[in-house]
Amino acid sequence: MTKEQTPTIPETAGPRPRRLTYAAVLTALEGLALAVGGIWVFVLGLTGDPDDRQQAVTLGVTLVALALLPLLAARGLFAQRSWSRGPSVITQIMALPVAYSLLQADSMAIPAGIAIAVVAVATLVLLINPETTRALGIRGPGTAPDRKQ
Repeated sequence: MTKEQTPTIPETAGPRPRRLTYAAVLTALEGLALAVGGIWVFVLGLTGDPDDRQQAVTLGVTLVALALLPLLAARGLFAQRSWSRGPSVITQIMALPVAYSLLQADSMAIPAGIAIAVVAVATLVLLINPETTRALGIRGPGTAPDRKQ
């Protein structure tokens, strides 16, 4: 591609707001937790004595693959890319039913459910904040520039 054909990405003006940084850090922590959990389940499935080795290995690989979404979103949030808010919001929405199911358990999973719910709600609040939205260059409905045809 020549320089004329390469699309330019508009850079956002100003420093990254703290709310955006916090949202990126929380999203990255979720991705890291998924990756660590996936690796742990995978290794345990290979070296331990699970009920179903194939199921344990598959779950580990799935968790590591799912970790890519929040990790890529966190990278985009740090770089102030507007596309990154969507995957991060999706990650938070997916975390809420997981937290709810952990809260319904009568076991040691309840604190994990509380932690997941708190992080997901806090991250959602940070992501929909107007300051974050402006920093990512996302415009609300009705604020798109007029196009003359």
